[in-house]
Amino acid sequence: MQRQIKPPAFLAILALGVFASQSMAQDQGAPPAAQPPAGDPAGAQAVQPAPASTDAAAAALARGAPQDAIANLTPLLADTGLTNDRRANLLNDRAVAYMRLGQVKLAIDDFNKAAQLFPEYAAIYNNRGNLLLSLGLTREAIKDFDRAIVLAPGYAAAYNNRAAAYAKSGQLADAVRDYSKAIALMPQSPAPFSGRGRAHLQMQRPHAAIRDFTRAVNTDSRFASGYRNRAEAKLEVQEFDAAIEDLSRAAAFDAGNAEIYRVRGEAYLAMKNVEAALKDFSQALELDPKLAAAYEGRGLANGMAEAWDDAYQDLAKAIELDPRSATAFAYRAIVYKRNGQTDVALKDLETAERLGADKAEVRFAAAEIAEAEGDTARAIQDLNKALSAKPGYKEAADSLARLGAAAVDSDRVVDGDGPDGWRIVERAGRFAALNDKLPRLTIPLEMLGEGKPRILSWEVKEPPIKGIGVLRYWGGNIASPAGGEQVELAALIDIDEARIITIEPDKQGAKSAQWTWEQNRVVVASIDGITDEYQLRTGAMPMAATGASALPRRYADGPQGGAAWAPWNQPFGGGSGFGPAPSKKVATGKKKAKTLFDLLFN
Repeated sequence: MQRQIKPPAFLAILALGVFASQSMAQDQGAPPAAQPPAGDPAGAQAVQPAPASTDAAAAALARGAPQDAIANLTPLLADTGLTNDRRANLLNDRAVAYMRLGQVKLAIDDFNKAAQLFPEYAAIYNNRGNLLLSLGLTREAIKDFDRAIVLAPGYAAAYNNRAAAYAKSGQLADAVRDYSKAIALMPQSPAPFSGRGRAHLQMQRPHAAIRDFTRAVNTDSRFASGYRNRAEAKLEVQEFDAAIEDLSRAAAFDAGNAEIYRVRGEAYLAMKNVEAALKDFSQALELDPKLAAAYEGRGLANGMAEAWDDAYQDLAKAIELDPRSATAFAYRAIVYKRNGQTDVALKDLETAERLGADKAEVRFAAAEIAEAEGDTARAIQDLNKALSAKPGYKEAADSLARLGAAAVDSDRVVDGDGPDGWRIVERAGRFAALNDKLPRLTIPLEMLGEGKPRILSWEVKEPPIKGIGVLRYWGGNIASPAGGEQVELAALIDIDEARIITIEPDKQGAKSAQWTWEQNRVVVASIDGITDEYQLRTGAMPMAATGASALPRRYADGPQGGAAWAPWNQPFGGGSGFGPAPSKKVATGKKKAKTLFDLLFN
C-alpha cells in the first residue's frame, strides 16, 4: 500500500509569504517557546534567544533571508529522535533555502538524503527537478517531475514544471498538454496560463497565446510577465498600440526589467516613433548595460534618425557583446545603405547571411540593398521572405506597400471550395483563409492538432450585432487517452474593421463552447471551463475571464488557489511556471552539470 503523502513544511514559497502546512502550524520537533521567569511577567530579565522552529524558518524565507531559515532548520535536524518522514521534510526545506543562496551542492545533498529517507514524498522530486531544470539538466528534471506525478497524480505544480521542461527541450505539444492539466488543477494561478501561452507563441499560434496571456493577467492584475508576453504576441499580429499599452503596464509593475523597455522600444520603432524608441532603448541599457539587443534596436533607431555616428557606435557595441548576432550585422548593413555606403553595407550583409540567412531582419537588409541597386524584383522577393519568417514585421510590409507589390505572391491553395467563397491557402507552412468578397481580411487558421484545416461554416451576425462574423474551421486531431479528439475553432471577426478579435476553441471531442451574444460583447464559456468576454466594438482584448475558475488576484507572482489549494501543489519558488529564477551563483558560479549529474545518479 502506498504511504500517506504528507505536505511539505514550506516548499510553497509564494509572493505573499504564505506557508500553510501542518508542520509549520505545529512544530512537533521544536521545544516550547521560552517564557519569562515567574515573578517577572513583563520579561524584565534578559530575553532568551528564540528556539529553532520551522515557523521561524518559513518566516525567514518569506522575508528573503534563507540563511536564517538554515540556521533554524539545522538544529532541528540534529535531533536523533526524528522519524524518517519528519527528517525528510526538514531536509527538503533546508535544500530549498540552500537553493535560494545558490549553494547547489548542499541543496542536492539535502534533496538526495530526503529522497532516501522518504522516497514516497513527491515534493522532493518536484523541487529537485526545478533545481535540475535551472541548471540545464532538462532530461533529468523531467524524470524527477515524472516521479512526483506518479506519487501524487493531482500535483499541479509538478505538471506545470514538467511542462516548462518539455518547452525548454522543444517538446511543445507535450508542454501544452501538461500546462492544460496544471490549469485544470489550479485554474486561479497565472503561471500555467502564461506557460501555455509561451508554448503557443513558439508554435506560431499568437491568437491562442493572447487568449492565455489575457487569462493570466485576469487572474493576477499585477502579473508583469503576463503583460510583457501578451505584448509580444500582439506584435506578432501587428497590434502595435495594444502591445505598447501592455508593455507600459508591465513596466509599472516591474520597473527594473530592462527587457520590457527593449520590447517597447521595438514596438515604438515599428510605429516610426523614433524618439520614444530611443528613450526606451536607452532606459533598457541603463538597467542592463550588456543587453546586446537593446544596442541593436537603438542603433537602428539612430540610423532612422540619421544620427549616423551614434548608430555605428551602438551597433559596434552590439556586435562586441554578441559577435554571432545576424541581426546586428543586418541592422548595420541597413544603416550603411541608408547613409549611402552600399559597398560597406554589402560586407555586413554577407556576414549576416553567414550567421542567419533566413532571419527576417537579414532578408529585410538584403531587400534594402537590392532596391538600392535597382533590382526591385529581388527586393520584393526578399521582403516576402522576411514576412514569411516574421509575419508581424511591419517594416517589411510597409516596404512592400511602398513598392506596390502584393504582400505574398506564392500562396498554395489547399482548399478552394469552402462555403460562401472561402478558400484556404498555405504560406510558408502556415494556413490562412481568404475570401474575394472581403479582400482586406486574411484569417490565420491556427491549428491545435495534426492535419490540415477545412472551413466548416461562415456566419454573419444579424442586427443589432452588426458587422461581426464567425468563421468556424476544423483545427486538427489531438491525441487523448481515448485515442484522439477532433478539434474545431472559431475565428471571431470584426468585418467592418477587417480585424480578428479572437480565435477560440469551439469544440473538442464531446465538449462544446457556449457563446452568449449581446449587442456590444460576447461571452464564451470555453471548453476548458474558463469564461472569456470580448468587446465587439471597442477592442480585441478579452475584458475578463470569469467564473470560479478565474477569480481576480492581488498577489504578485505566485500561484495560490481556493479550497483545493495545498502547499504540496505549488512550485517551491512560485511565479513563472518555468522553475525558479536562479541566483547568479546558481546560474554561473559552478558550471559543472556533469558533476551534478554524477552526484544524483552515481
